[in-house]
Amino acid sequence: MFTAMLLRMLGFAFVVTSSLAAQAQETQRQYLSGHDKDDAIPWQFYCSTGRNSGKWTTIPVPSNWELQGFGTFTYGVELGRVPMLANAVQGQYKRTFQVPANWSQWRVFLVFEGVMTDTEARVNGQPAGPRHQGGYYRFKYEVTRLLKYGQDNRLEVTVDEESSDKSVNAAERRGDYWNYAGIFRPVSLEAVPAEFIDHLAVDARADGNLSIDVFGDGVTRADGVEAQILDLEGRAVGKAFSQKIGAEKPEARLRTRTETPRLWTAETPNLYQVEVRLKQGATVLHQIRQRFGFRTIEVRPGDGIYVNGTRVMLKGVNRHTFWPDSGRTSSEKLSREDILLMKDMNMNAVRLSHYPPDQHFLDACDEMGLYVLDELAGWQYRYDTPVGRKLVEEMVKRDVNHPSILFWDNGNEGGWNTALDGEFANWDPQQRHVLHPQGKSGDVDR
Repeated sequence: MFTAMLLRMLGFAFVVTSSLAAQAQETQRQYLSGHDKDDAIPWQFYCSTGRNSGKWTTIPVPSNWELQGFGTFTYGVELGRVPMLANAVQGQYKRTFQVPANWSQWRVFLVFEGVMTDTEARVNGQPAGPRHQGGYYRFKYEVTRLLKYGQDNRLEVTVDEESSDKSVNAAERRGDYWNYAGIFRPVSLEAVPAEFIDHLAVDARADGNLSIDVFGDGVTRADGVEAQILDLEGRAVGKAFSQKIGAEKPEARLRTRTETPRLWTAETPNLYQVEVRLKQGATVLHQIRQRFGFRTIEVRPGDGIYVNGTRVMLKGVNRHTFWPDSGRTSSEKLSREDILLMKDMNMNAVRLSHYPPDQHFLDACDEMGLYVLDELAGWQYRYDTPVGRKLVEEMVKRDVNHPSILFWDNGNEGGWNTALDGEFANWDPQQRHVLHPQGKSGDVDR
């Protein structure tokens, strides 16, 4: 009896240990801010100019500081194409936080989902990395060596309302809309193993053919990547498929075919997920899951747009990310309410004017069924090529796996830089068309 009990206890311990070990190979995330406008948390804040300036106080993060009583309201189109506002505001943020002691063996990244506009971050007094320019894009810094594990850490962030890059101001802050500033989307820490999957790019076609570009980071011991398609309940669809990887080539393209997949359209938003594992032999070093949908987009010259072989008519609206009391800081609830409103008006499409939206909006478009035109920022003016190239990469790498996205927009109403057209394809294996809103681009005339 004692032996049986001992075996049961050992079995339970093995299950718990195995479960924790499996979980430990997944990316861990710790938010330093709230998730959205409804659960923002206070950080220390200092505003240089305008309302409530010249003193340390607190501000909710994420938020736009103008909507919290700081700085000065400005309207973009009234400014003209000027290099810099004479009274541009600078905001300084401070936040104390702790990270788990057991993260010391992992690599840790500081992730900003969106900050307006130029951003510099310091961790425990040390620069996290170079200044980031561009207000609507996810960016991150590796801060592994800057952290004190299991102890207090200090994050300081300096945000300039106006960019020192004239083309960023022209593309983002000289449009026919209100200008805002500040850390307006979430901030988090992301912990991954020393060898990890940095990102995926999925191409899932209506005929069931699936390819996945896997990009590893820090690869030394890993020798393979393996993937398994799952339904949203986690049940396997087909068999696992794999490809070799290694230090000399830390990237791989995996391929498989699914018989008679349930296809994604705006009317039938069927979704799957794929679990991708970075492995050394049978040992999983890191694993991630990514949602996707099987669908094929075609532009037939002189005919129209086809999704899965069926001609579709896009009926939709331009959408700003905006709320009266929170500016550009939104929430998943607002994203879903906007989509429901569009669908109630018999719309099936949305153009994200004039910048990439929150991630939760695209997630909701995937789930609820809405065709999306995802837009690089730019109103009548455009990004210069060097900064634009970097921002196209950030935009497409974040958004590439959303089946709802039919096209990329390169700017808006003349605010496109044609030198960037080819950059989108560098990060998108689906090779979606790149549009010039209110202009002709390839086979599409808008």
